[in-house]
Amino acid sequence: MVEATIDEGKLTASAFASRKLPEYMHSRMVECKLCGMLYADPVLRQEDLADAYKDASFDSGAESKFAAVTYRALLEPHLDALPSRTSALDIGAGDGAFVEELLALEFTNVVGVEPSMAPIEAAKPAIRGYLRCGIFAADQFAAESLDLITCFQVIEHVWDPVNITSDALALLKPGGLFFIVAHNRRAFSARIMGTKSPIFDIEHLQLFDKLTGAALLRNAGFDSIKVSSVRNKYPVDYWLKLFPLPGPVKSTVRRLAKTSGIGNLLLSLPAGNLAVVGQKPLIATSV
Repeated sequence: MVEATIDEGKLTASAFASRKLPEYMHSRMVECKLCGMLYADPVLRQEDLADAYKDASFDSGAESKFAAVTYRALLEPHLDALPSRTSALDIGAGDGAFVEELLALEFTNVVGVEPSMAPIEAAKPAIRGYLRCGIFAADQFAAESLDLITCFQVIEHVWDPVNITSDALALLKPGGLFFIVAHNRRAFSARIMGTKSPIFDIEHLQLFDKLTGAALLRNAGFDSIKVSSVRNKYPVDYWLKLFPLPGPVKSTVRRLAKTSGIGNLLLSLPAGNLAVVGQKPLIATSV
């Protein structure tokens, strides 16, 4: 168990923003004795979460593009398994960086659902029309209408990951894919940094590992599940932003890195993330 470290007086508009400067605040986290997943207890109400995300700030457009390129590279080996490339949904789409990649991959009907207004406003004008502001709701889509559903760095944020995974199965066509990227609580970086790891955050209601990530999809009814580690590529400045240095030291180091040009260099690292992809069975199985 990890005790809560939330100081409500220090919460700002960036508390529920993506790729923010770490605040080292998190809920009380409890480990499930059956599966080993960490989960928040107590947890914020769904209504409070929706309000917090709606008003969250956004200043990570450059990083979202780098992440989208990484996720595309992870997805492409699985595309031949799809029934078609007619329709795709990106849950937690941010500024639509991955929606842009989906369009480049020739998906013809693409939607991105994003709970925060700020990233949508920051989206490229050509992409903004593909984005819907709000919390993902399955009833906004027809059953078995989607070829692909992606959910990147979102599943640890949602109030009910089991429900969202079951919804994904229902919305996918037979043979369709559900592809998630999440933090790996047992990654080397997480074990070394402990609660100073950015994965311990007020936004994260549960933390998975390779076993629990695969089990999430398997228990919902997906098969052909594949799990892999992720190497992320970001500028050095972003890695420094995440590194657990004291505030004044971090500011100085980042300033020197930017001044020297080192901060702009791209660096690929195993940042402690995992990718899980599952396929909806072509033939329904009886329970």
